[in-house]
Amino acid sequence: MKCRTKTAKQKKAPPKGEKIMAKRVFIIVLDSFGIGEMPDAARFGDVGSNTLGAIVKSPKYHTPTLQKLGLFNIEGVVCGRRAEAPLASFARLEEVSNGKDTTTGHWEIAGVESEKALPVYPNGFPDEVIAEFERRTGRRVLCNKPYSGTDVIRDYGEEHMKTGALIVYTSADSVFQVAANEAVVPVPELYRYCEIAREMLTGDHNVGRVIARPFVGTNAKDFKRTTNRHDLSLKPPRKTMLDYIRAAGLDTIGVGKIYDIFDGEGVSEKLKTTGNANGMEVTLELAQRGFSGLAFVNLVDFDMVYGHRNNRKGYAEAATTFDRQLGTFMERMRDDDILMITADHGCDPGFPGTDHTREHTPFLVYGKSIREDVNLGTRESFADIAATILDIFN
Repeated sequence: MKCRTKTAKQKKAPPKGEKIMAKRVFIIVLDSFGIGEMPDAARFGDVGSNTLGAIVKSPKYHTPTLQKLGLFNIEGVVCGRRAEAPLASFARLEEVSNGKDTTTGHWEIAGVESEKALPVYPNGFPDEVIAEFERRTGRRVLCNKPYSGTDVIRDYGEEHMKTGALIVYTSADSVFQVAANEAVVPVPELYRYCEIAREMLTGDHNVGRVIARPFVGTNAKDFKRTTNRHDLSLKPPRKTMLDYIRAAGLDTIGVGKIYDIFDGEGVSEKLKTTGNANGMEVTLELAQRGFSGLAFVNLVDFDMVYGHRNNRKGYAEAATTFDRQLGTFMERMRDDDILMITADHGCDPGFPGTDHTREHTPFLVYGKSIREDVNLGTRESFADIAATILDIFN
């Protein structure tokens, strides 16, 4: 396996010698599954963060498949039980991009490193941004603070239903989120308001994503977010591995929020999911389906449902469920399939606050054509993944 520190944006002929060829590569991103603080964690206020270290302590954590692949053999991982003969090649990845959010993490995995951090709003959006949004939508705005998505509808949902005002909030991510009850603001109308926000938020306010957050219910006790979430993302600033693979006539299948993260650029097929377990069910179905190219999978519940809510037990249970489904997936892999498992940032559920954490991420690569028990050390960029995948597809 050739994992080079040359990133996908640096065009260089592949090295001579034996090459690994595959018809299908599956890359599964465990959203927020960090494995310990990065050297610059202090700059982000994340010294001591370790998502894997936090969830391993839970009695609900049990990941024998990841253990056999070599998760606990990765450089710097001091928790868990090391495998005597890992089935995969493995590495620790460092993020080059100036951030710790979903967008920059996924873009870097796909070969685009971001020098400038996307804007975040720890004190809410400026008055002029909110005033312009109110003017264009014709609706007043509630909240305008960083908030948990479940807490914000509990605290502002009833006022929203009485007044029709839109609930606008943000998080540690570069996001402008708009929540509305589907009985008050129909989903297509909410999407239109988010399109207005996306058109507005440019220049210094070019947030990574504008997110529609519909919910249902009649009062604070029974409000519940629906699966009609919709993300409007920035387009990557240049071509990613998805563009190059698709241009070569191969499939690029985005599972979960991959399509949204890349604003559809380079994605030939979009498969929606309703959570981690469903995301893996879709991926299991893909394993039995004929296609040639890349399946790019995001499992968002680790981050959205557990990491941001400091739910260590839930995170551990989700990892256990994923591990069981992963074992089934590996049984269904074809001889020329390659599986890669990684993450986009951390979100330590045992760390103070509910923000993402600046952590290393794991990299496990497995398949019949991949050498077992190869320690690839610490890689200097998530973009090594893109460089490797582009090499695999020649």
